[in-house]
Amino acid sequence: MNNIVPHTFQVERKDRNKLKGHKSFVVWFTGLSGSGKSTLANMVEKRLYDNGVHTFTLDGDNVRGGLNNNLGFSREDRSENLRRIAEVAKLFIDSGSLVIGSFISPLKSDRDSVKKIIGENDFVEIYVNTPIEICESRDVKGLYKKARAGEIKNFTGIDAPYEEPEFPDIEVKTNLEEADASVKRIFDYLKNKLEIKSNE
Repeated sequence: MNNIVPHTFQVERKDRNKLKGHKSFVVWFTGLSGSGKSTLANMVEKRLYDNGVHTFTLDGDNVRGGLNNNLGFSREDRSENLRRIAEVAKLFIDSGSLVIGSFISPLKSDRDSVKKIIGENDFVEIYVNTPIEICESRDVKGLYKKARAGEIKNFTGIDAPYEEPEFPDIEVKTNLEEADASVKRIFDYLKNKLEIKSNE
């Protein structure tokens, strides 16, 4: 580490933000498996894209299929998984892109570490608060069934904890609010932070 000297480039983040016409930061969706994180993230990204925002989405399963395919689901591996994701997200922020992350990220300490790496002002936390009963009834991937049968260990909500965010920027309750309404709330919040005008 002592021999690492970061290079200073002429084109900086502020220049890329100016070129793209909006600010860059991370929108972090957290919640149980099956809560609707990826669905909402996808809908929000499409809304942003339609309004000229340069975006990129990082999703749990997609990242684990490539960059983090050497990590398991132990406490240590989960932390390392999120650390790597945070570092990648930070690079995308510097590129001038708005990053959308969709990760269970069940522990407050890990989310705090992610926020520290990315920077508090560049981190928007969205808590997709869906009761586990509803998440389990959906069970799109069949993971809850496997966890209940003991085929998957350390599964969040079954035999591993999920620590709810205390002060999320936005809380979404998918059992009480239609997806379109949630997306509008999120978009309106992000529009102000991005400092863009909506074309809608």
